[in-house]
Parts: sequence; structure tokens; C-alpha cells
Amino acid sequence: MSDTPPRPSPAARVAAVAKAQALWSRVPPALRLPLAVFAACQACYLLWWAAFYPGMINYDSLVFAWQVATDHWIANHSILYNCLVWLTLNTTGGFAALTLLQTIAMSAALGYTCASLRAIGVRGRWSAPAAVACTLIPPLGPFIVYVGKDVPFTICVVLTFAVTARLVGRRLQGSWNGRLQRSELILLCVAFLGIGLFRNNGFPISVIAALSLFLALPGARRLITALVTATTALTLTLMLAVYPAVGIQPAPKTLVYNTHYADVAVTYAQAPGLFTRDDLRLMAQVTSLSNWRKAGTICYASDPLYQKLHRDVADRLTDPLMQLWWRTLRKAPQTVLGARLCRGHLAWAVFPGPKDQSGRTWNTINWVNPTFYRWYPELKKSPYRQAAQPKPLSYTLKHAADFGYAASRIPQLEWILLRGAIWCYATYVLVARLARARNCRPLLALAGVTLGVQLTVLAAIPSPTFRYMAPPMVVGVLCLSLIPALRRAAGPVVPPQASRTAPSAASPKRVEYAP
Repeated sequence: MSDTPPRPSPAARVAAVAKAQALWSRVPPALRLPLAVFAACQACYLLWWAAFYPGMINYDSLVFAWQVATDHWIANHSILYNCLVWLTLNTTGGFAALTLLQTIAMSAALGYTCASLRAIGVRGRWSAPAAVACTLIPPLGPFIVYVGKDVPFTICVVLTFAVTARLVGRRLQGSWNGRLQRSELILLCVAFLGIGLFRNNGFPISVIAALSLFLALPGARRLITALVTATTALTLTLMLAVYPAVGIQPAPKTLVYNTHYADVAVTYAQAPGLFTRDDLRLMAQVTSLSNWRKAGTICYASDPLYQKLHRDVADRLTDPLMQLWWRTLRKAPQTVLGARLCRGHLAWAVFPGPKDQSGRTWNTINWVNPTFYRWYPELKKSPYRQAAQPKPLSYTLKHAADFGYAASRIPQLEWILLRGAIWCYATYVLVARLARARNCRPLLALAGVTLGVQLTVLAAIPSPTFRYMAPPMVVGVLCLSLIPALRRAAGPVVPPQASRTAPSAASPKRVEYAP
């Protein structure tokens, strides 16, 4: 006898479909789009999660585990994310629960974003495929199962974009009353706090996003100002007062100022005559002058110099080294600013720089440097080392995921799959075109959070790493759904529920919106 289970009869299949349709009909119409997007995105993320189970681990991921497992809490990484790592390791013994929660949170954020975009005239048939594309296309899709602070940071950036779309949509529909609904206020507060706490230099992004809302939403300007002031003050208070008070070590000074030292290295390589004997004697105390010169020829990253520094000595000499940086800035401002622009290449340049100068985009979210255990020997015998080893739930999925992930790293597609600059510019163009088509300048606020991320990465970045610009990439892909909306006639956007019952009449009269 065959062990194959009997196939359901046609009548049973029809009954099952009818039951599913009946259940779906009970879902309120306003929730159907976000629920459908959530389900589709979560299904895609579960495939990546099963393939890379318990998650994508790299050097920084193990540093999080080392800090919380050995009680060496240091503020060079996000303390909030350290808390999440500590919680999942102590409750489940591994990383899988954390990465699963990240997929659920991102799927929910994408579903909410699609619902919010509907308020500015973007139909679900356009936004839903864009959201699913964010989950499918590597490396952006598997990035969400990476054990790293940049994942929740990205979720908070997407949430800020979604709330902005909803608020501006109310202005576009003519239903703006100068007040934020409770859900909008809570989500915006969570997003601003997350941006500041998951990335140590993230609070300027919240300020820029809030400024765009300040200009777009008259009547709520005091509330928006109070909200961003409170979240920024809380972030800075935690970093400057609370963390030290509870025994969290501050970030090493050499790590904090390593980009400044890289500016000095670039200047020394290009104009060594600017440095006095005392300057050279100071520089030689932290590493050899040949290392300074060699690192100065690589302006795309500060890591080559940082790895050569005697960090204990550099920590003690922070004050004279920073004085040297200030003197270098006064003597050769063009060289220092040029070094900053070169290092921030990832933020503004569409195409990567030369490979021999570390100009290619780094993507190491699934690779651990073998030297890790030399620097952190305590974790070598820790049970969490075994918990970080890959244990795919399906080797078929693992092979397919590895193939797709490796294929996404081909140099010809690096500019669109690994770099965020092109997606920033696409966002600006599409948002500007939509604002012009709708004759509604407040729509420009949609680009605020993307501009904030781009400017902060340009200002301070140690290396051209993919994950730093992942948030604008997600927002840029979502903004592709604005393209079909550009073809629609300008005028007030009718809410979806009203559009089903509105009588078929002539197109509405064009409405002029105040800026």
C-alpha cells in the first residue's frame, strides 16, 4: 500500500477557498493592504532566516556577544542593541529569536508604510511589489537577519518615512487639522528614539526629519519641536550621564577620533612639509611615520590607520593629537575637507572608488575576521561561540541563499545593490516630481529622513560599508511606487474608502496648496 496521503477532493478545495475568503472578508478594508504586505514580506524574510539561521554573524555581532557575556559594556556600540542581545542570549541561549523579531518588525514597518503611501495617492498594487522587492533582493533582503544595530536603525528610518507619508497625506487630502493622532505621535516618538539610540550619531537624522515636518505641517510645529527636543535630550542624557553612572565604559578615544587621525595621515602623505619636528615626533609615538604615510594614500577608509595605531598610547595622547588635527585643518583646510569627502564617498558617489585604495563597497555582514578570537579570547571558550555558528534549517535554502548573496556582489551591479547614493537621488527626484505633479510642496518632507542619513554618513564614516546606507536604499525602493502616481492628475487625493462610494463625476477642480 502507498503511504501517500489522499489528495483532497475538488469539493474540499472549494470549501477551503470559500472559508478563507469568508475570513478575509471579516478583515476591515483599511487593514487588508498592510496585513497582506506584512504576510508577503514575512514569508520572504522567513526564507532568509531559515537559510542563514540563527542569523548573519560578523565581527561586530560577536563583539556584542562578548560585551554582554563578559560584562564589558562599552558605549562604542549601541547600548540599546546590546540589551536586546543580552536578553535573547540569556532567555534563549542564541541569536535566532532576535533575528526573527527583526524580521517581524521590518515586515510590520513595510506594511504600515504601504498603508501610509496610500494616503498620498499611491495604490497598494504599486507599493506592495516595492515592499516585497526590499525583502527579496540581496543583500537588502538578508540584511534584516543580520545581528547588528543597523537593522533596528533601518526599521526606525522606514517608520519615520511612513509616519511622514501619513501626515503629509492628511495635508494633501484636506483633512489636516493641525494635530497628530495618538498612533502617529507614538510611532514618531519611537522612531526618533530608535534612530538616536541604535546609531550613536543618529540624533541629527531625527532633527533633520523633524525640520522637514516642521516646514510641512503648520499647526503642529510646537508639538514636533517639543518631540524632537525631548527625544534628542533623552538620547544625549543617556549617552553622557546615565551610561557612565551605571558603569558602562565610554568608547575608546582612539576609536572616537580615528577619522580625525586619518585626516592627518592624508595631509601628511600629500604635504609632509606642513609638519614640524615636534609634530612628527608626536605622530611617531602612536605608529611609525611610514604607516602614517601609507595610510594617507588610502583616503576612502580610516580603518587602515586605526589598525596600525598603538591604541593605549594614542588614548593617552588624545589632546595633543587633536591639537595637531586642528593645526592641520588651519594649514590645509582643502586637504582635510577633501579627505572627508573621499571617506564619505559612499554617501554621495554613485559608483565605487578604486579597489586598491579600499574604495569598493564593503559588505561583511556574514563573515568573521579570524583575528577576532585573538582580540577577544574570553569568547573562544564561551557557549555563545557555538550559538553563533551557522545551522541552516534547510541546506537547499542555504545553497540558494548563498548563491543569490554571492551574485549580488558582482562589481557591475555594486552601484545599485550595495551603494545607497543612487537611491538617495532617486528619492529626491521622485518626491520632487510628485510634489510638482500634486502642486503640494509639503510632499517634499518625504525626503527629509533620507537627507538626514546621507548627510550624517557623509560627515562621519570610517569605511565604505554597505550597512551604513541600507536605510536610504529601502526608502528609495519604496519610492519607486511613486512613479505610477506621477501620471495621475493633480488635485486632492480622495481617501480609499471615499473613492469607492464617490459618484462618477468630472475630475475634481485643481486645488492650490500653500507651502
